[in-house]
Amino acid sequence: MTTIIDRSFLVLPPWIVAFCLGLPVILSTSTATAADEPFRPEPGKFPPLERAHSYRGELVFVDHANRRGSLRVQGEGTYFRNAPHPFAMLPYGIVRYHGAPADLRDIPVGTVLHVRGFLPPDPQTSAVPVLPVDSRKKNSGYSGAGIYPAENHVLLLEDEPSYCLREGVVWKLKEMQIKDNAGMIDARRESSSGVVDLARNPHARNSGEFHYKNGEGGDREASDESMTFDAATRIWRGRECLAAEDLIAEGIWPAEGKKSLDGQSVLLGITWKPTPDGIFTRFHISDIWLDDTAMQRAARNQTETHKAYIRSRWMPARIDTVEYGKFGRATVTATLFGGMDESLYADFKNNASAMMNGVENTLKHNGGNYGPAHMASAGRSLRSHRQTERRRWAAAASRYVLRPTSSSKAFAPAESSVFVPPTGRRSTSPAKNSSATAATRKTASPHRISSRNTDRWGSCITRHEQNMDRRTSGND
Repeated sequence: MTTIIDRSFLVLPPWIVAFCLGLPVILSTSTATAADEPFRPEPGKFPPLERAHSYRGELVFVDHANRRGSLRVQGEGTYFRNAPHPFAMLPYGIVRYHGAPADLRDIPVGTVLHVRGFLPPDPQTSAVPVLPVDSRKKNSGYSGAGIYPAENHVLLLEDEPSYCLREGVVWKLKEMQIKDNAGMIDARRESSSGVVDLARNPHARNSGEFHYKNGEGGDREASDESMTFDAATRIWRGRECLAAEDLIAEGIWPAEGKKSLDGQSVLLGITWKPTPDGIFTRFHISDIWLDDTAMQRAARNQTETHKAYIRSRWMPARIDTVEYGKFGRATVTATLFGGMDESLYADFKNNASAMMNGVENTLKHNGGNYGPAHMASAGRSLRSHRQTERRRWAAAASRYVLRPTSSSKAFAPAESSVFVPPTGRRSTSPAKNSSATAATRKTASPHRISSRNTDRWGSCITRHEQNMDRRTSGND
């Protein structure tokens, strides 16, 4: 979606605009060959998902304020020996949890995540270690190859149910063994037809996300994977949250012994826990969603959590152009980042009040004790354009044009900002004279935008905008 903001007295420095208006960053999967070649995104452009390297691992560390963390990546060898591998979210990177938009703070440590990553766009300003481009091919002893990919700048980070929902696959439960409300479940991840479709998911063969009977995946038949469960495993059925003991009481699961589950289709939440001696790679089931209703409720809860977060921190975006007029006025065109709930984009309407503020490329608020209302530039939206062609996955959603009424701050193309239609309040501002700010003058950085005045800052901002309108009404 593109938002245009018209501001008078707008002197916008090159910062990041967390403004969720997205350029058409297409995240669609293509051939596995393209994904095999290391790809470095070009600053200021959204990279295609088919060029991303795919891997998965356990989240072991989170620095949500700076949108980075560490994963224990699953490679070709033993898993329990693998050391943490740092990663950083790209400014327009998307996080999904329980099949819904999310922030890193929403994901519990220990969750197994699927990653689509790239080489650092600018190695000199990377927030995480820069590795040799072929590091994912190097053997790491018992851990094997693949545990230290150089593609540690993430475009898409998603948990197991989000991945399955996006790819159209499910887990088919084959057999279980239980004692004292804990045990093992044998399952395999398949499409609805029971076969992994490599045309739909070409990454599967090389990413370690599926296991095949032979190394080339010739028959495209996924092999069984054994995972543990225990009394703490949550089992979701409709609006109920059950445990193993509840299914035992209902006679669905045995109290002890083995039982065939006849290929029951479910979605799983997967984590890792320490394993006994001799078990080097085995994952644990944290959640089982037995039906669509249960999964939809989880997605709805996560969606509302994320919407509340974004409306308090504003929508991230990237400034595309700044057209300066008289008396410091300017028209700012920005692209909102994708991956948000549709209702957030719907808040951006033509001829509505809006605010915009600069942030770092981590989308981080660093204005200290000052709220976004003290630092943001207020204005009127001129037009908002939503992409009509809906691709399979897009990192950019819409373009927004805003005309600020007055501002002492300057924004520049390829920066990041945050915008607020009349829905959010907090915004961010980059540190003055910081190396990060200097770097973002050359590369794409985010801003945040808001379009609604609903929280505790609302009345203050409303009066501010009214005063600005009165002061500038004669300068149009």
